[in-house]
Amino acid sequence: MRQLPEADRDAIRIAQDPGFTRWLELITATGGCAHPIHLSGSTTTLDGATGEILHHYDTRSEPGERLSVRCRNRRATVCAPCSRLHAGDTFHLVRAGLLGGKNVPATVRNRPRLFITLTSPSFGSVHRAGELCRPRRQAGRCEHGRALGCGAVHGADDPVVGQPLCSGCYDYAAHVLWHSHAGKLWDRFVIGLRRQLASSAGLVQSRFADHARLSFARVAEYQKRAAVHIHAVVRLDGSAGPDEEPPAWGTLDRLAAAVRASAGRVLVHTPYSPAIGELTLRWGTQIDVRPLRADGGGPDDDAVAAYVAKYVTKGARETGAGTDYRLTNWHDIGTALASEHVRNLMRTCWRLGGLPEYEPLCLRAWAHTLGYRGHILTKSRAYSTTYAALRAERAHHMGHGTMQADIPGTVTDRNWRYIGSGHTPGAALIAAGIAEELATAREIARDELGPRGQP
Repeated sequence: MRQLPEADRDAIRIAQDPGFTRWLELITATGGCAHPIHLSGSTTTLDGATGEILHHYDTRSEPGERLSVRCRNRRATVCAPCSRLHAGDTFHLVRAGLLGGKNVPATVRNRPRLFITLTSPSFGSVHRAGELCRPRRQAGRCEHGRALGCGAVHGADDPVVGQPLCSGCYDYAAHVLWHSHAGKLWDRFVIGLRRQLASSAGLVQSRFADHARLSFARVAEYQKRAAVHIHAVVRLDGSAGPDEEPPAWGTLDRLAAAVRASAGRVLVHTPYSPAIGELTLRWGTQIDVRPLRADGGGPDDDAVAAYVAKYVTKGARETGAGTDYRLTNWHDIGTALASEHVRNLMRTCWRLGGLPEYEPLCLRAWAHTLGYRGHILTKSRAYSTTYAALRAERAHHMGHGTMQADIPGTVTDRNWRYIGSGHTPGAALIAAGIAEELATAREIARDELGPRGQP
């Protein structure tokens, strides 16, 4: 008789356990999280005046004497249920800064707002999708014997798209160092944007904060060539932030002109290296600036929020850039599920990371992201709400959770510790089924609703 696979046997064992019904409730509460965090401990809520115990929860009464909570990983390739939840939070976070809500006034919709894209420069010729890849009137070859042009027609899904025509000619060092300084390029861009706005309005630059405030939310996106582009929503408010209208000089056209001027002027210099020298880094020449208008005439606000939310959940394997896990040694690069172009970028990170002049950049620690050290999504403080506030609001709305916020007039004593993570093979099988059922239920509910949630 053929023996059942290990996962099936383990699933049967779990289902026959007396505590299976409660265990199923706990796993369903995590949304079928693929890699839950297991905690042990207790929470006791006391009346602040009398000391009476109002509520007590202890994991000793749970199956396995533990509580499982979501891993909250944003990458769909790591945990699809948690990434879906993170995408929803991101959508509301970005949308609140565009249309109001979540303690942001609805008047922000009428403020000067832009959806901008800042690109990385070229580090070498790569194959492109389109009618003709890289046609050349005179055929020639580089010093490495590779053709300088390509007259083929590549489809958008062709694996060769984004790969260098010649890896020997491609400037991998500049690519990696640009990634490691992308955060500084953005900071310099924002500083320059404030200065440009102040100068165009006839203000002393140091007094800009007394008249207006710049708010933004930005997301990093890896292109086919494994280079990061920055997409951002930029909004101009009064000095008090979203609660105050911008000054009369704070127009949409002036904001757009300031974005273009600032992006074109930003320069960042890399540390000097005897092997490479000192590089001057800047944004690419392709800068896209799209007005967001309350009366239409530009990208839809909901579509912008949905675009950002969709991208932040993509794993590195989906974008073709790097891996979702850190590399621990040189040999990990050779086994990474990536193109040879991406592996070359990882190798460059590893080599440069061993040089003392680049030690502060932590290139080896960030080799799996090709040197990019920033968060996928970041925002200014006054742009809108926070992930923490959204999670607290959801926990309050759900009306359960052993580690929820304190109730006024009570004292809460918590004692928790981490005891592990992940699923056994059988538990993973059951959790995947729960996640699939919940996803199907959401799809059915979505089909029953019209645009913007209307029946």
